[in-house]
Amino acid sequence: MSMDVMAGAAGVAVFLGAVAVYFNRLVRRRYVVRSAWSDIAVHLKKRYDLVPNLVETVKGYAAHENEVLTRVAERRAAAMRARTPGDKGRAEPAFAGTLQALFAVAEAYPALKADTQFQDLMTQLRTLEDNIEYARRYYNAAVRDYNIAVSVFPSNVVAAAFAFLPEEFFELDDPDAERAPVRVSFPGPAERPA
Repeated sequence: MSMDVMAGAAGVAVFLGAVAVYFNRLVRRRYVVRSAWSDIAVHLKKRYDLVPNLVETVKGYAAHENEVLTRVAERRAAAMRARTPGDKGRAEPAFAGTLQALFAVAEAYPALKADTQFQDLMTQLRTLEDNIEYARRYYNAAVRDYNIAVSVFPSNVVAAAFAFLPEEFFELDDPDAERAPVRVSFPGPAERPA
């Protein structure tokens, strides 16, 4: 075998080895992204499952607040239908806003705030919200790392050859709206039902 053939074979072997290394790195990063999204989906499902119990508890004390209760149910359904991170990011702020309106309603009913079931549900919801926030940060970090790997040379050549596409971040459609305080007006004491 000539030296040129051996050098060519070694070059091909090095090239294929490099392709395999970059391909495997991209696959690992893609699975980290998928696993992180699955974690978010689990936490969101738990929150969606908790909300009907919360609504029923509020309804027991504030049944005449039908508009808020109906909006919570509608926004919950819309958030549950959203599948992709982008769709979830657009649906979640509206859902969170209606939950904040529900909590504002609860503030007007001291007996509701003192109810142990309501307090327990609120504690569970706070824990879930914290878990969702942590999972979202982890997911977005995993997406960032994956998208960088898909975009930089030489792994971008392997990514293009094997159809590794950038992933979507889980960003809120309007992050400023999430930080803004909810404004809810309550009837005066004379207008409030007994």
